[in-house]
Amino acid sequence: MGRVARNKQGVPPTFEEFQAQKEAKEKKRNQEKRKRSSEPDIDRNGNSKNNKYSKKGSSSSSGTKKHRKNVVQQQQNLDIEEDSADLPEVDLEALSAAKKSLFDESEDEEEEEEVGLEADEFQDDEFYDSDEENREKPMFSDDDEDNEEIERANAANMELLSKQLDDEQELEDQEAQDELLQTNIIQPRAKILPTEQEEEELAKQPQDLTVLRTRMIEITKVLENFKTLSEEGKSRTEYVDRLLKDICDYFGYSSLLAEKLFNLFTPSEAMEFFEANEIARPITIRTNTLKTRRRDLAQTLVNRGVNLQPIGNWTKVGLQIFDSQVPIGATPEYLAGHYILQAASSFLPVMALAPQENERILDMAAAPGGKTTYISALMKNTGCIFANDANKARTKSLIANIHRLGCTNTIVCNYDAREFPKVIGGFDRVLLDAPCSGTGVIAKDESVKVSRTEKDFIQIPHLQKQLLLSAIDSVDANSSTGGYIVYSTCSVAVDENEAVVDYALRKRPNVKLVDTGLIIGKEGFTSYRGKHFNSKLNLTRRYYPHTYNVDGFYVAKFKKIAPSPHDVSKAGANEKENAARKEALEEGIINGDFAEFDDQQDKDLIEKTIKRNLKKKGINPNSLNSKEKPKKESE
Repeated sequence: MGRVARNKQGVPPTFEEFQAQKEAKEKKRNQEKRKRSSEPDIDRNGNSKNNKYSKKGSSSSSGTKKHRKNVVQQQQNLDIEEDSADLPEVDLEALSAAKKSLFDESEDEEEEEEVGLEADEFQDDEFYDSDEENREKPMFSDDDEDNEEIERANAANMELLSKQLDDEQELEDQEAQDELLQTNIIQPRAKILPTEQEEEELAKQPQDLTVLRTRMIEITKVLENFKTLSEEGKSRTEYVDRLLKDICDYFGYSSLLAEKLFNLFTPSEAMEFFEANEIARPITIRTNTLKTRRRDLAQTLVNRGVNLQPIGNWTKVGLQIFDSQVPIGATPEYLAGHYILQAASSFLPVMALAPQENERILDMAAAPGGKTTYISALMKNTGCIFANDANKARTKSLIANIHRLGCTNTIVCNYDAREFPKVIGGFDRVLLDAPCSGTGVIAKDESVKVSRTEKDFIQIPHLQKQLLLSAIDSVDANSSTGGYIVYSTCSVAVDENEAVVDYALRKRPNVKLVDTGLIIGKEGFTSYRGKHFNSKLNLTRRYYPHTYNVDGFYVAKFKKIAPSPHDVSKAGANEKENAARKEALEEGIINGDFAEFDDQQDKDLIEKTIKRNLKKKGINPNSLNSKEKPKKESE
């Protein structure tokens, strides 16, 4: 049955039926009133309200409750029978339908009321809960006092705990210190240096390179922390002497050169330097910007199977070659002059020189032309470059590279560089890549390890000083754009670098050292083994193979601020040689043995030269000697 049918009102009763129902209801009310007046009042628990001994909330026995319930039920049944007897006959079906519809409506209303009540109760609960949560709790003065006492107690406990932890840590440190001292007292330090007897036994046996290397590493550790690790009764000198001897045996250096190189570094860095000299430097090329760009050249070589990458952020023209499927010195690009094989360290002097367009520049020792062509590229083939080299045979490679790379602003000449400025002067900039001992390029030429003698480290610096003075005199101090001199060597020896620069600063007060402008490199020495140099020598730059993976190099840059006093005399090479020797003798740089000549040695050399010339002419020198002997006898 639908909701509409249930709510539909039934047929109303007739007047007689309605009157009968009304009378029955009135009769029923009267009977209930009589019953209430005759029976005592009973509360919900079944107790009489008039009984003063009965207590609220007391429970009666189960038998009494059942009896009362039965009495009430019987009374209700009697009332129903009486009512039914008084009521007239009614249509039961119509009555049941009306009753059902009324009950259904009341149930729906009750459900709606219950839902509304539940919602109201839920909202009321939320409201009361939120009020209870937000309601401020009462505060008491005792609470503040308790909190302060707790905070004071916590602070005291933390301070006490911190002090206790500090005491424990101090005690542990003291125990560790005592234990270490006790260990050092009980256990002797490791013995690294061999005894004399062991030395004799080792001398009879072939050298074990593994033992040598292990001993060098251990001695290096001892020298780095000599106070803690050194053996009792052994001096630092003994450890250094043993290390130098092992270096000579392991790496193949002469004792002179090993000591000279070792004194430049700390023990650990010296070992890194010696090991770096055993590894070849990477192959590098310089892009010729007169004909191409580095990006285009790199792409072309990669297409030919060359594995390469830029050298670093300090140069814009260098490329490093790792491996190649084609010979780097025979590619079409090489033959066309797009690049030149050149060591990365050779870029540095030209970068320090910083040539400008339309300048007159002198390269005093130009062969084989790597630096000269780089200068020409930076000048964009403007101005004029004088590429000089004292060795006529080396000028062939110089000329070849100049032509191949397309340098059209270069003049090649073959003079003793000490003749400048007598030959020509007034240059804006001068580059002097001086001849040296080659201690920075040992990886290329291992003969340097044993070929250099003490005499070389006297003669070579002597020549370098003359060349540097000539370079200074050849520069025009009044040049609007230049007036700079760059001095460089492929050596790491102080005798050829800082000592020469310091000498030039003392002999030519009209020049000063300036910053090289190079972003890499270590500062030059201002003092070395008790000898102090000019304080401005920290502006010079040193390069080592173990730090920058380039050949050992040295670069210094001068600025000429006034004309040289020797510019007027225009002294030649011989005059400068005599003047330099005189100065060297006064300063004690050249000893007597070096200053004198050996006549007997000269005589032997002259005789060998004569015999060689006779052989070239087809004459037997021995036959001449046999003819000369009888003449001497007859005389």
